[in-house]
Amino acid sequence: MATFTEFHSEATEPTGLPLDGVTVVSLEQAVAAPIASRHLADLGARVIKVERIGEGDFARNYDTAVHGLASHFVWLNRGKESICVDLKASEGLEAIRSLVAGADVFIQNFAPGAAERLGLGADELRADHPGLVVVNMTGYGTSGPFKDRKAYDMLVQAETGLCSITGTPDTATKTGVPASDIAAGLYALTAIQAALFRRERTGVGATIDLSMFDATVEWLGHSMYMQMYQDVQIKRMGLSHASIAPYDAYPTQDGKILIGVQNDRGWRTLMSEVFARDDLAANPRYATNVLRVQHRAEVDALVAEETRRFFTADLDALLAKAGVPAAQLNDMKGLIAHPQLEARDRWREVGTEAGPIRAVLPPMTFRDVEMRMGPVPALGEQTDRILGELGLTEAQVAGLRAAGIVQ
Repeated sequence: MATFTEFHSEATEPTGLPLDGVTVVSLEQAVAAPIASRHLADLGARVIKVERIGEGDFARNYDTAVHGLASHFVWLNRGKESICVDLKASEGLEAIRSLVAGADVFIQNFAPGAAERLGLGADELRADHPGLVVVNMTGYGTSGPFKDRKAYDMLVQAETGLCSITGTPDTATKTGVPASDIAAGLYALTAIQAALFRRERTGVGATIDLSMFDATVEWLGHSMYMQMYQDVQIKRMGLSHASIAPYDAYPTQDGKILIGVQNDRGWRTLMSEVFARDDLAANPRYATNVLRVQHRAEVDALVAEETRRFFTADLDALLAKAGVPAAQLNDMKGLIAHPQLEARDRWREVGTEAGPIRAVLPPMTFRDVEMRMGPVPALGEQTDRILGELGLTEAQVAGLRAAGIVQ
């Protein structure tokens, strides 16, 4: 039987990255936990991703869009190491417990209670390792009537009411990106960094419970307060805004342009400096945002009448020169070719088992060091090396593999 020693992360040359020297073990899948741990890896942490034998993270099989690899997976898992073990086998579970014993952070997004049943609950782990930061990520939290429900991103968006304010007046929709997953992941990232900072001062770790439901509710503050204190359900406005006018896409000679005027000074600038309509700038009917919202249909018609006179690029330049908030309505091709990404040198190359791919630098830009963008691991790619760091010989690793306990 294999005997494991406590894991100690390999010493490496300092990188200057903020989380250099931090080790994270993550039992994760899909989006919410992986986006948190990927940013930890970008920031310099060593992230060991624990995956199922055979299948791995099920996001590996969402599609084959990136040279045969899944687009979600390559987006969310660069810079990590993959170890495949069978947690139902005592040797596999003991390997993970040994990994966690030498880690700084443990993240898991099993169903509520599953980690505890495996002996990987926060209380048990931190009893032996009080400095450990444990993050339990769930759909609806660890208690309450919804705690055992399936919690995919779309379902949480619907349950929280996010879908009720997203879409057109005729159709409620979910957001075009997995907003509830991403919200939970970024709050996990923030909480982990805060816990590590506190541990530096006190030596005490943390147990952090974080749900997709709670993270999404936090993002809905404005809409909740409007309902609670004005008895107003925010309307679905498409590209428009329930509380601001003009704020929408307006027609041009060759397409559309988005204009968002957020104060009365901006309205006067738009009318006088861009459209040469001093009469509208001075019209008391449209003098304040409250009045413009009351007369939204008129305001939108007046703005559209003016924007139709211009080609999109020409109007975009005029609006930018005048300082009026505006944007062109890009698609994904437009994003990939966006001059802002090119001019700021945001593109990098990331390795994968299928060859190099393009990726964009993470948004946290430190001026003294560039974020790490390590390769995307193949399923179980680092299993042998990590087990070796736990003290196993090649023969012992081969025995575990032959028994189907590791891959």
